[in-house]
Amino acid sequence: MNDREFSIDIIKQLHAAGFTALWAGGCVRDSLLGRQPKDYDVATDATPDQVRNLFGHKRTLAIGASFGVISVLPSAASRPTGNQKLDPIEVATFRRDGGYSDGRHPDSVEYTDAREDALRRDFTINGMFFDPLKDEVIDFVGGREDLAAGLIRAIGDPAKRIEEDKLRMLRGVRFAATYDFLMEANTLTAIQKDAHLISAVSSERIGNELQRMLAHPNKSIAAERLIETGLLAQVLPNEWNANIQTVTDQGIAQLKRLATDQFEPAVVALLEPAIGNDENPELAQQCATALQQSWRLTNDQRATIAWIGSHWKTLHAGDSRPWPTIQRLLIQPAATAAIDAAQAIAGESDGISFCRERLAWPADRLNPAPFLDGQALIAQGIQPGPTFKRVLGAVRDAQLDGKIDSPESAAQLAMRLIAEES
Repeated sequence: MNDREFSIDIIKQLHAAGFTALWAGGCVRDSLLGRQPKDYDVATDATPDQVRNLFGHKRTLAIGASFGVISVLPSAASRPTGNQKLDPIEVATFRRDGGYSDGRHPDSVEYTDAREDALRRDFTINGMFFDPLKDEVIDFVGGREDLAAGLIRAIGDPAKRIEEDKLRMLRGVRFAATYDFLMEANTLTAIQKDAHLISAVSSERIGNELQRMLAHPNKSIAAERLIETGLLAQVLPNEWNANIQTVTDQGIAQLKRLATDQFEPAVVALLEPAIGNDENPELAQQCATALQQSWRLTNDQRATIAWIGSHWKTLHAGDSRPWPTIQRLLIQPAATAAIDAAQAIAGESDGISFCRERLAWPADRLNPAPFLDGQALIAQGIQPGPTFKRVLGAVRDAQLDGKIDSPESAAQLAMRLIAEES
């Protein structure tokens, strides 16, 4: 049994108990587009208590019960063998929502029917139901037509949909980018008018949406839609000055040329005027930290963005820089991402080709074990300090440049350098 079959099994059991049950939302949209849904949600007229009574309290989780949502776990009999794993299926009771005083969540919910449930959803392409037992689409909102036309259209009054949940503005942009759809005119106008209200949404939610957009093959479309709606300027750090709050055509072009779908190099490619400055690595650090705070990035994401911003220009000119300098960059985890960013920003170069060729070397050739380490120097009576560090660095450079070829020659060089500094 897979997730699709598991969701159908739940629908069958709800039907057998006298309830209506349908697929809802994204799985319907993706199925109609011929895409594999990432999950299957079920909507029903059974209340949360009735769902729990039907499937048993041991097989259900009531984490979302206040919004009418119960997660149903697979039974022992339905669990697949081997490494395959079934995800819980969310079963939501048809509902209409009360007011949204926090701009994100309904203050109350009232159970209702499928039509009312569809009308409270965000966009028409997400408001359809599907009966897998009858192979029938149930569409109260015109979602099928908008799906065929390639339009992102709010259900009902777009201003009201945004007033209820400000995050819907970013979600709309993400859907438009993911499917390369256009924004319906009234929906676009409403987002442009209310883009400044996105600040009501938590940084975590904003960052999550932006990461999903920029770590996607259609990342350049996402950036274009963010600019078109006015949302990009609103989600950038407040302290960034005005000349980098509007991404130019150059930034979009650089994002289009980016060969990877990783988030961090996409950020650097898009916002390169702000964070792509290896002549001023402190600026890259400051800008990455500002993004971390505004988008709630992890420490690793912040560090990677700052590192790419600080080093992509050096890698772009890799064939003309000292090999020890380039080697130390190429052994870093973000080296390939930085090279991709460099190529997207500044185009192909002999330096890029050089770096990619060297990255293909075996690990022991690209990063050979040092002939001399700190313990060996200490054994020679040299105490740690500024000279200690300089000597180790010079000996390592000589090894990487092929000027020494053994631990013995490394030790001799170290002693000579120490004597010269005495």
